[in-house]
Amino acid sequence: MEEKQENSPDGVKYFRLSEIEQQNTFKSTWIIINNHVYDVTKFLEEHPGGEEVLREQAGGDATESFEDVGHSTDAREMAKDMVIGELHPDDRAKIAKPEETAVTTLKDETSWWSTLLVPGLSAAIVTLLYRVYTTDSE
Repeated sequence: MEEKQENSPDGVKYFRLSEIEQQNTFKSTWIIINNHVYDVTKFLEEHPGGEEVLREQAGGDATESFEDVGHSTDAREMAKDMVIGELHPDDRAKIAKPEETAVTTLKDETSWWSTLLVPGLSAAIVTLLYRVYTTDSE
């Protein structure tokens, strides 16, 4: 079953996720960044990070990787020339979003052993080591 490419009323080409996922070959390499679809096939050999970096992301969402690298303004301008359309709005929820990681504690209260015992033992050990080394030198 071949999916029909859709255009928005304002002329934006929409691509379905399944169509983008198929563009993961040496002849055609597409990636998604911030819901924009990029054809990076001709850029593979020129990419400063090497073509394997783009190939790892081919056919999928490269937003997190692209943003994590901290691309320059020039790189972002170059990327604009490679935009061929946008991810279809119905498929945007299908892209795996990175899970939010949060540090959680079992209780909101701080425990006595971490606020008193650990620093107290550390101080006692440092004091003991200081006394051992100073008495040996006398």
